[in-house]
Amino acid sequence: MTTNDGGQITERKRGSGVKMVYDLLRDEILDLKLVPGSPIDEVQLAARFGMSRTPIREALVRLAGDGLIETLPNRSTLVSNIDFLNMHAYFDALVLMYRVTTRLAALHHTTDDLHLIRGLQDEFAAAVQAQDALGMIATNAGFHSAIAAAGRNHYYASFFERLLVDGRRILRLYYQSYEDQLPSRFVEEHAEIIAAVEARDVAAADRLGKIHAEQIVEQINRLLTRYQSSDIQL
Repeated sequence: MTTNDGGQITERKRGSGVKMVYDLLRDEILDLKLVPGSPIDEVQLAARFGMSRTPIREALVRLAGDGLIETLPNRSTLVSNIDFLNMHAYFDALVLMYRVTTRLAALHHTTDDLHLIRGLQDEFAAAVQAQDALGMIATNAGFHSAIAAAGRNHYYASFFERLLVDGRRILRLYYQSYEDQLPSRFVEEHAEIIAAVEARDVAAADRLGKIHAEQIVEQINRLLTRYQSSDIQL
């Protein structure tokens, strides 16, 4: 029994170490602190976190499964590049999921859902007020994930959450393009979406979700066009 307990404790500690490394590296990649194409070295990470290479390797396997890192034929590991060539497919999926999840939220939400959504909207508004780009990205994702959850279709909610995570690096580039004031109009757009969901106005929820998503897509496309015309290597 003692041996088993000891084994369980060791495993639990190792598992928590894997999660810590995974969570931290994932955030650093998504927030562009680790830029696309930068090398990932197991030995350096083991020294940084003060642990063996085994949990480091397990965390990297999880990151590879998320598509955030890739291993080349020479066995070197890099932060994955952003797939700009297939961005149109990502945008199509994103617009569709904004529409579907907002429609379903209008049909199936509860009072508790609205309370959670409004709380996340307040957090988003506070991040905008503070001009905190990372906070805006995180709270925006939380807001739309809560709307998706209110739609009561966990397949849509799970897929939409993955799309929001995949787009986090794109949004980081987008917010970095602002030299002065970060945009605040999304606070008003979120408020309109909440009102449509609360009123169970499915048509308005669909329309507002579509407008909200397409506006983001248009802005990101303008950003990418500007980068390309400036001959900046992405």
